[in-house]
Amino acid sequence: MNHKLSLIILGDSGSKIRQIHLSRKQYIGWACLLGVFVTVLTCAFVDYIGLQWRVIDKSILERRLAGQNEEVAHQRRQIQKFAQVINTLKERIVALEKFEDRVRVLANIDQPGDKNPLFGVGGSAPDDLIVSSALDQNHKALIKEMHQQLKQLEEASQSQTNTFTQLIKKLEEQKNMLAHTPAIRPSRGLVTSAFAYRLSPFTGKREFHKGMDIANQHGTPIVATADGIISFAGDDGAFGTVVIIDHGYGLNTRYAHLDKSIKNKGDLAHRGETIGYMGNTGRSTGPHVHYEVHLNGVPINPEKYILN
Repeated sequence: MNHKLSLIILGDSGSKIRQIHLSRKQYIGWACLLGVFVTVLTCAFVDYIGLQWRVIDKSILERRLAGQNEEVAHQRRQIQKFAQVINTLKERIVALEKFEDRVRVLANIDQPGDKNPLFGVGGSAPDDLIVSSALDQNHKALIKEMHQQLKQLEEASQSQTNTFTQLIKKLEEQKNMLAHTPAIRPSRGLVTSAFAYRLSPFTGKREFHKGMDIANQHGTPIVATADGIISFAGDDGAFGTVVIIDHGYGLNTRYAHLDKSIKNKGDLAHRGETIGYMGNTGRSTGPHVHYEVHLNGVPINPEKYILN
């Protein structure tokens, strides 16, 4: 039995009513066609949404990739700067070694026997790291070379520390020796007798005068000509009141004919410090100080030890 379906189409108020008659087969056909259309439209919409999401994902990935590329570029720039710092450090260490050599020459201090070159054989620094080339091509090799040179820098800096420590110790020893070496006049006044042969004012005979005489007013201060320890202070026969200072390093100084000593045996004396006052004690013809310098027990011309 062929049933028909009727579709009634209602328009706006007052418009004519329309009625369409469809057979069952026609109805099913149109329904299928509509379903296919809806399905195609839905698939197209889903594909469109998916495409939009892929565009969004691509944009996000591109931004991430751009950020990563910028980070990589920044890291490479940092590597370049670090390589430049390494090159600068090498130059400074080599400059320090040259400075040390100059100090040793000026201070007459020999190189230590166990000193090794800072950067191995020959003592030359490794070639500078090349930082201007494209890091995307050789940055791995550059990083490897940086690690190797950092190790060399660490060893070189430790070696430099050791040699500077030894140098400072030697300079301190020299400073101590210089402080204990006679270098100034023991008193103001006129040199009346030098370190030389002369006629004795008491016997009239030719004799060797083992020091120098400086004359001035009675009570003129007498000062130590270098740092040391008072080894004698008191009366010494013809020399009258005497002060003897042991400066170490085989050096001794004698100050004779003093009016009085203000130092006692065992006291410390510093260069320029008053140790007594000029007098006329012992066998003397007038107020003066008889000054002697002895090196390992042998009298030395005091003039060689007066720099002022």
